[in-house]
Amino acid sequence: MDTVYIETSVISYLRQQPAKEVVTAAHQLLTHQWWDTERKNYALVVSQYVIDEASAGDPTLAADRLSVLAGIPRLPGHPEIDRIADEIMARAILPPKAAVDALHIASVAHHRIQYLLTWNCKHIANARILPRVHQVLIDLGVPIPIICTPEELISDDPETED
Repeated sequence: MDTVYIETSVISYLRQQPAKEVVTAAHQLLTHQWWDTERKNYALVVSQYVIDEASAGDPTLAADRLSVLAGIPRLPGHPEIDRIADEIMARAILPPKAAVDALHIASVAHHRIQYLLTWNCKHIANARILPRVHQVLIDLGVPIPIICTPEELISDDPETED
């Protein structure tokens, strides 16, 4: 069974009030669809970085996000994660304010997780950034994970559905 790292934006979309903005509403619907129908096909993991981000903000909303994460195994920390993230940041691939995004990528790469699931298309699932991230991972001899959105990880082939 493949493993999926659930990045914080996915949990946020699951727990937000329904959006009025059409793109956000579509992301919410797709996230719920993936969560309800697809997640059973994968082993899910998170990191302490996801827990920390989900814990921030309004205490009631944070508790709601953390309840979704309850029971999902947490990847252990490792100095190599910091080294990978530091290299991503040193090459100015991400802005300083996105250092935790580099840590998400580094956690997934270090632990050889197959998928990083995210709606963060500004700093993580970004077609202009990913080739540079991939080059860092290649240079460090670390496997390249598939970084995608829930929409991309939904099976739409009727022949493969249960």
